[in-house]
Amino acid sequence: MDLSLQQLTQALSIRKQIDALQERLSTLFGGSTSASSPARRRGGRRSGGGRRRMSPATRAKLAAAARARWARRKGTTATETAAPAAKTAGRRRKGLTAAGRRKLSESMKARWAARRKAGGGATTTASKPAGKKRGLTAAGRRKLSEAMKARWAARRKAAGKK
Repeated sequence: MDLSLQQLTQALSIRKQIDALQERLSTLFGGSTSASSPARRRGGRRSGGGRRRMSPATRAKLAAAARARWARRKGTTATETAAPAAKTAGRRRKGLTAAGRRKLSESMKARWAARRKAGGGATTTASKPAGKKRGLTAAGRRKLSEAMKARWAARRKAAGKK
């Protein structure tokens, strides 16, 4: 069915009128909503509040279905992709242990000490070459202002001669 733009806009207008009339009708009857209300039909939020909880079994089924979809997309079987996931599912990583953090800190200190010794350490603000200074001093601003005024005066003088 091929609809023109005019027919679509007319259908949209009618739909808005229907929704407005349904809302007026529900306010007449004390705000009671029936199962055929627009919010219900469009999958509106539940009035009970909060999210609906899923059981662990349902979550597992959804995860298995998602793994199967990805496996089909990648061209592998679902059992191949589920095996590594099953191995890591039991153990949960919570960051570094104190010993691991200490070991990492010592290795980083050793690395930076070696770099400083080699002369390729991090550049500090004192050893950085002086870049372009930002902003104008009062004298510089004054000089620039005078130069611009002279340029504008020359332009006005040239425009007056034409």
